[in-house]
Amino acid sequence: MAKAILRIEDLQVFYGESHALQGVSLTLESGVLSVVGRNGMGKSTLCNTIVGLKRAKSGSIRVDGREISALEPHEIHRLGVGYVPQGRRVWPSLTVDEHLRLAAGNRRDASWTVERVYQTFPRLAERRGNGGSQLSGGEQQMLAISRALLSDPKLLVMDEPTEGLAPIIVEQVEQMLIDLAAEGEMAVLVIEQNIGVATAVSNQVAIMVNGRINRLMDARALAADRELQQRLLGVGRHAEEAPVTPADAAQAREQLAEVYRVDRTGAGSAEPMRQNGIYRPVTDLPNRWNVPVTELRQAAVDKTAPQDDLKKVFAIPFAERIGRTVLVVGTFDTKGKELRFVTDRLKSLGIPVRTVDLSTSGRPTSADVPAMQVAGMHARGSSSVFTNDRGGSVSAMAEAFARWIEREPRIGGVISAGGSGGTTLATAGMRVLPVGIPKLMVSTVAAGDVAKYVGGADIMMFHSVADVQGLNSITEQVLSNAAHAMAGMVAQLPNAEAWEAKRKLARPAVGITMFGVTTPAVQAVTKRLEADYDCLVFHATGIGGRAMETLGDSRLLSAFLDLTTTEVADMIVGGVFPATEDRFGAAIRTGLPYVGSTGALDMVNFGPRDSVPEKFRSRKFVIHNPNVTLMRTTRDENRAFGEWIGARLNAMNGPVRFLLPEGGVSMLDAPDQPFHDPEADNVLFEAIEKTVRRTPLRHVERVRGNINDTPFVDAVISAFHAITPKLQRRA
Repeated sequence: MAKAILRIEDLQVFYGESHALQGVSLTLESGVLSVVGRNGMGKSTLCNTIVGLKRAKSGSIRVDGREISALEPHEIHRLGVGYVPQGRRVWPSLTVDEHLRLAAGNRRDASWTVERVYQTFPRLAERRGNGGSQLSGGEQQMLAISRALLSDPKLLVMDEPTEGLAPIIVEQVEQMLIDLAAEGEMAVLVIEQNIGVATAVSNQVAIMVNGRINRLMDARALAADRELQQRLLGVGRHAEEAPVTPADAAQAREQLAEVYRVDRTGAGSAEPMRQNGIYRPVTDLPNRWNVPVTELRQAAVDKTAPQDDLKKVFAIPFAERIGRTVLVVGTFDTKGKELRFVTDRLKSLGIPVRTVDLSTSGRPTSADVPAMQVAGMHARGSSSVFTNDRGGSVSAMAEAFARWIEREPRIGGVISAGGSGGTTLATAGMRVLPVGIPKLMVSTVAAGDVAKYVGGADIMMFHSVADVQGLNSITEQVLSNAAHAMAGMVAQLPNAEAWEAKRKLARPAVGITMFGVTTPAVQAVTKRLEADYDCLVFHATGIGGRAMETLGDSRLLSAFLDLTTTEVADMIVGGVFPATEDRFGAAIRTGLPYVGSTGALDMVNFGPRDSVPEKFRSRKFVIHNPNVTLMRTTRDENRAFGEWIGARLNAMNGPVRFLLPEGGVSMLDAPDQPFHDPEADNVLFEAIEKTVRRTPLRHVERVRGNINDTPFVDAVISAFHAITPKLQRRA
């Protein structure tokens, strides 16, 4: 067998029960080989295993003919393997020159010297006296690459070398890789998501899918095959984008002007608003994904919504989410002792555990999954997490953790402990997991209002009593009880096979929204469907709608019967049961069949009568009970409801039927009832009809009768059967 600089055979790597690398085989004889794939496919695990940071369960890794799979990282480094890690990992307190001198050591015969590095990266020479924390992301990446080159490696392993870099720096890194390949001094294994870079620097590209090398193909063929890029990678190449014509640019600027508002720093000032010292123009055309100009307006409006276009790509069937490994997550830099106590208690009960660090300080910890790995999942890279703004860092890490955990299979449960910051971080990930996977948060805030932490998820909030700060007689008992509770839930969790068998026998589940004033309609619909469907009714009090949509996102529903959308009224007017801006989001993301209506949009909900804001004192009210006051909506408010709902319906790609009850939208909106106002209702209906774009899949229909009348119930059942597939025994 010919000697190759890198030869990997049948590599098997696990994280607990999660099978990360599944029989990976790869050969790099010389030059540059790119490995591409979506997030979560095992690319970083492959890097970590090659350089010794992760131990393989079985398989072979040979560098220049020598087996290294059982060696320690420092031994692998001495054999000539250089590593450029994802996230750079530079020392904040060391200057650039100190970094480089430390990496270079005292070797006199090295081909890569500090002086050669400065020639290759003149920017580092300019910044030689600056500390690592004072460098930009691009400068940190230059430093990380230089640090690896100074070891004169035979094999250079680079994990996402262009992640988060400006285009001009990406081009520089790309050219450097091409030059290294041409010089032939070393072989380079590049893990990269930028298809343009991956195909430019190497002749062959390995495509990784679900922990396996799906195929090895010619780089030029992959660069030219956009359909294959989309199918296997979920992205297109960033280069060779269609030019923007002057007409398109003019149209885009006109549309963007309807969405954005230009703020100025002071009266008479012409200086545009700056954010973090950087000017933020509002007229740039998006070009990374070739977004058609006609979609710019909706994209701009939706860009703040908590949506991830890649969710469908990375969706994992619920049966594959279930495992036995419990994730102990939290800020291990400040709560390490407490979190390790929970870990030890779980292990003593025979529960497999994997620790995940959510720290934002940048300090190293002993967690199985380091904070840098989690932070790397942020949409803008780990540099967005490790900043000097603590609040911004916590928010960014919460977002990164949510993206990280939704790509993790075989989870038995998630447990954490902390204060308000730790609770924010941990529950952000818990909320994206499917309902049914145990989630437990030991927190100092558990005795207060926890709605913003729990959302629509099944998170158990466990009051810590004493602060989660050190181990004492109280915290040890509370943390032990929490660990035992988690162990009990995991012990009773069905395995994937049992869940799949149960799913096949179950009635399909349908989510239905109800309010007291739409109860007769929902009861009648449920009675007509319950023989064949598992009818799950949700109280439309803000959290009820979110809970239904959480189940929808978890793929535990087969359809939505969203008859009561009153939460939209409270959101827009300011009631106590508001929806979030993501209302209808699950139907948009999943494409599940959706039947909706305007139930209880004739009212806004407040608490006791004396709690109603003064500006509404002259409005029409109904005292539902001493703690709930209902206020009749106006025509202008109804118009706003209709336009907002219509825009959300337009974003749905699945089958949609939206029904408008001409006889009233609630029990109080019937003839001779206090909220009966046909003219106000008609304004609502017309706003929806004018806003919604009709398609073969998207219909809006008027129905004669009140929402609680039999003709309306008949119309709901008819619409439901028209857009749902033939009955299948699955949830």
